[in-house]
Amino acid sequence: MDLNSILSQLETNNEEEIRRLLHQYNGENSRTFTFDPKEEDLRSRLCQGLLTVLGRQVGSCCQSTCLETLRILSRDKRVLGPVGTREGMLVLAGLARLQAGEEGGDSLQEDAQTEEEEKVVVEALKCLCNVVFNSVAAQQVGADVQLARGLCARLHAARARCHEVGLFSLRLLFLLSALRPDVRGGLQRELHAVGLLTEVLERTLDLRWVGPYEVAHPGLQALPIPAEDNERAMEALKALFNLTLSDTSDEGGDHQLRLVTAIMRHLLMLKTQTEDKTEEAHSHAINLLSNLPVSCLDVLIDLPVQGGQEEYSGKNMDAVQVLLDFMEKRIDKGANYKEGLTPVLSLLTEGSRYHREIRRYIKTQVLPPLKEVKVRPEIGSTVRNKLVRLMTHVDMGVKQSAAEFLFVLCKESVDHLLKYTGYGNAAGLLVARGLLAGGRGETLYSDDEDSDTEEYKSAKPFINPITGHVEEPMPNPIEDMTEEQKEYEAQKLVNMFDKLSRQQLIRPMGVRRDGTLAPLEEALRQPTADSCSSDSD
Repeated sequence: MDLNSILSQLETNNEEEIRRLLHQYNGENSRTFTFDPKEEDLRSRLCQGLLTVLGRQVGSCCQSTCLETLRILSRDKRVLGPVGTREGMLVLAGLARLQAGEEGGDSLQEDAQTEEEEKVVVEALKCLCNVVFNSVAAQQVGADVQLARGLCARLHAARARCHEVGLFSLRLLFLLSALRPDVRGGLQRELHAVGLLTEVLERTLDLRWVGPYEVAHPGLQALPIPAEDNERAMEALKALFNLTLSDTSDEGGDHQLRLVTAIMRHLLMLKTQTEDKTEEAHSHAINLLSNLPVSCLDVLIDLPVQGGQEEYSGKNMDAVQVLLDFMEKRIDKGANYKEGLTPVLSLLTEGSRYHREIRRYIKTQVLPPLKEVKVRPEIGSTVRNKLVRLMTHVDMGVKQSAAEFLFVLCKESVDHLLKYTGYGNAAGLLVARGLLAGGRGETLYSDDEDSDTEEYKSAKPFINPITGHVEEPMPNPIEDMTEEQKEYEAQKLVNMFDKLSRQQLIRPMGVRRDGTLAPLEEALRQPTADSCSSDSD
């Protein structure tokens, strides 16, 4: 469609004709995300013309159509110059019914609205989301005019009867808190947004508290979270994640974060309309839990339990089991481990490191008493097999997360870890931690017992410590060789290693007394460290 004809029409006061042309343009470009660079100047002028029309007293129908066009144009970050100004942002904030400005922002322009007026608010919020996401200048202006204050006022008043008004208000708050650290700090300290978003989640999920940090159990017959409520809850979780990235401690801060932990536990026990949406909700909950102080994680298990958990001091492990199921599901997906798997691995690792009951429960699920010793640790379909395979993953972060998780379950004992994984799989972690000579990490653990099975005790002398399993006897390749042949092959091997070493393709290494690697000549100057005695878990 010819943009010049639209631009010329915008200079008139004919609302009907403006609406007609813009409606046609919107229909043609509703799914356009890549624009013609040759028309960049025309689209920039169109943005300015739309803001001029929106600044006039025009009807709600014309406003919503203009905003829809501006939303389409705002997908192109190169034409947002006119919109990313103070004047442009104030026009959009006013149409979104947000009180903005350096001098105020404590009140909210929220009156009874018709359906068409609500549509204007929604379209203005969508435009603000796009513009803030795509324009650094708009982000600065948004901070200057205190858009976040107006958004918090709306959420605090809880007057957003329209689902989309609430949804895009939360999304805009998420974008501002993600892109502007200064806004994030103001939300934390001045606007107490962590508590505000906690209240939003309470309302959205219709929570009923039955204890200080205990939400009424949804029950087995609980209905799934309605789709619209779930959408708003996810946006609130994303904004909360941003606000808890840094230290949120203040007077009463620990209480607030423990409330958040309790809500996350409740969310982990809920279902949504689809399995994919449930997994997404659990993923956001896990990301948020990973930001919280590890001392808050006892809220996950400090609930009444219906018998059968005396082994774990009466703690309720339902939420921990959900986390384990989520972890295994993400491993089975076999893709996007860095973003999809490492957060839950990190959460389970820290929970196991600092909460004895969590560690003991997870170990029974992941590292039960060892019986199968004739198969390599990385081969099989158990959770242990899957995690051991990840210990040699090409992604360093994934490899380290999986190894650290298993190491903590073994109470950071090298001997224990090698028992379940074999030296070859654990070598990367041991090098990184300086534990090649054995020993254990620095964290102190309880002295609970973990007795070996009879199968493991009988097979232990025959287990290859490198591969971690009992190998079938291999034929001796030099059995039929003469002494001269053996000497020849040995000298040939020495020459090969010497050549590789002189060409610096390999470098002989040894282990220092402190368990770290060093060039062989340096390591030989130090006495060999005494092997660390094994201890029971």
